[in-house]
Amino acid sequence: MLKLSKSTYYFQSKAIDLSSQKNEANLIDHIGEIVCEFPGYGSRRVTKQLRREGLMINRKRVHRLMRENSILCKVKKKFVKTTESNNNFRRYPNRIKNLAITRLNQVWVSDITFIRIATGFVFLAVILDAFSRKVVGYALSRRLKRDITVTALKMALFHREHILECIHHSDQGIQYACNDYINLLKRNNFQISMSRTGNPYDNAMAESFMKTLKYEEVYLWEYETYADVKRRIPFFIQEVYNTKRLHSSLGYLPPAEFETAYSKKNAVLLAS
Repeated sequence: MLKLSKSTYYFQSKAIDLSSQKNEANLIDHIGEIVCEFPGYGSRRVTKQLRREGLMINRKRVHRLMRENSILCKVKKKFVKTTESNNNFRRYPNRIKNLAITRLNQVWVSDITFIRIATGFVFLAVILDAFSRKVVGYALSRRLKRDITVTALKMALFHREHILECIHHSDQGIQYACNDYINLLKRNNFQISMSRTGNPYDNAMAESFMKTLKYEEVYLWEYETYADVKRRIPFFIQEVYNTKRLHSSLGYLPPAEFETAYSKKNAVLLAS
């Protein structure tokens, strides 16, 4: 397990005098800490993190330091088909194609992935708010059964309020098309949307999260047991992805911080 100091998040710019070679080494060390904590960060996100911590630094310099010290992120893009869409349940049209997403709880996107352990696989179902990119529900299971998606959806419904006219988007897999799941969506007044068969780009936002999860968490750990996964995955989702990981689409804010800022802005508008 990585053992990082609290300086990763509480770094102060005054600790670095850019005119000193010694302190530039400290800067490189700190960049390394950030990349170690967030392995998917490239020079742009690292620069944004440093600026959030009070250090006004040029991205070109950060990129140069990362390149010279071999800490640039190199991620291969790859989509893996994991959906079983050969079922007799109803298919729903894609309602989010070209849709402008402008508020929380307007669109939820969902997906399932697998995580390898020593004795087989663990399956993870997630639901994200498409506006904030925040994971609002998730579930882990040793079996790829229908109850995994229902559990994730119930978690999301428990934690979110004021859900009006929300679109739920998924693939056409049996775990999302089955009666139990569709009926739960209908009871909560969701509009139902599905991707085309075998086209991950129709659900690119959920796929993007899964890629982040794999490269910044799963591939860095050799999970031996289901207990290992149950300990690490919730930590990554709740303590890293939702609350600390910067998103370029959110103005380089973490999802939770973006939602807080959005809610405050709306409160001010309503009060005026």
